[in-house]
Amino acid sequence: MNTIWKNITDYLIEFPWMNLLTAIGIFLIFLVFRKLFTKYLFKVILATAKKTNVPLLTQLLLSFERPLRVFFIVIGTYVALKSWGIDMKEQLLLNRIYGSVLIVLGGWGLYNYVSTHGTFMAFAKQKLHLRDDHMLIPFISNILRFVVIALTIVACLSAMGVNVNGFIAGLGLGGLAFALAAQETVANLFGGVVIIMEKPFKKGDWISTPSVEGVVEDITFRSTKIRTFADAVVIVPNKTLSNEAITNWSEMNMRRVNYSIGVGQEATRFELQRAVEQIRELILNHPGVVQDTVMVYFDEFGESSYNIFVYYFTKTVAWSEWHEIKQEINYDILDILRDEGISVLKPIVVLDQQDDEQFQKAGESS
Repeated sequence: MNTIWKNITDYLIEFPWMNLLTAIGIFLIFLVFRKLFTKYLFKVILATAKKTNVPLLTQLLLSFERPLRVFFIVIGTYVALKSWGIDMKEQLLLNRIYGSVLIVLGGWGLYNYVSTHGTFMAFAKQKLHLRDDHMLIPFISNILRFVVIALTIVACLSAMGVNVNGFIAGLGLGGLAFALAAQETVANLFGGVVIIMEKPFKKGDWISTPSVEGVVEDITFRSTKIRTFADAVVIVPNKTLSNEAITNWSEMNMRRVNYSIGVGQEATRFELQRAVEQIRELILNHPGVVQDTVMVYFDEFGESSYNIFVYYFTKTVAWSEWHEIKQEINYDILDILRDEGISVLKPIVVLDQQDDEQFQKAGESS
């Protein structure tokens, strides 16, 4: 027991306490400098960069703000270990770890720099003359971030002493098998590229396809997210979507109203003619209607009614506003018919543009 205590005492006496305290002091100095840099010096550099009117430089500094904080800790531990007496030249593994960490910090900053909402993407959007809600920007951002991650991993492997050439060659040998296994993924990726380049829709658009109908929320490498009118989210593979006919209802400049009114056959020609003229004049004078699209005619003889054809376009394509305009006009039409003593024998069948096309297709198939 005395021998053990003597060995412990000798170890504590011979331990390089001064070197340890020096190393801890150096590390604390780097922590303090990191705090000062983050709170004061970085803000001065950032303010100077903003005065240069170079937004890309400002965004670069902001992207590397958090990696720089970690950088001071890494450098602090490196210098502290050297001051403790560790020969870093002989510590090959430790040097490789530090090199890999620095590469990761650089990749972290670049990953932030190419973010969707960063200045770099805003600059690209301006140069490409794209709208704010265009899906090309997040798509490019995702690709660039993927490239940054891939290059960072390869650089880290190289820093750790891994033969990257052999690694890439090994990937090439297995590339064929991987490609065969990932045919659907590759097809969806190219489908997404086709959708973005042809721009059949943008975020927020109301679209319909043979497989889904709803509002576009997002597009990724593999699929497009669409929220249906039942408030459910449908994930459609880009391969499927790019091969389907897409109707973009949000691209309508005006919205159609098309219906027929069946009135009683006891109406005289004079009463019917005057009612048709009044209805036409009513719709023509409505501020929400496109005047040169209005058609109101005594259309046909039904089995038990005279049918008046009503057709016009509203200036708005918004669903609720479209209904409000139709409602106002329908109320006024009822007043006209009652003032003329004409009865409505069957419900008014109202068709919007989509329903009308479906009825036409049904008629053609029959």
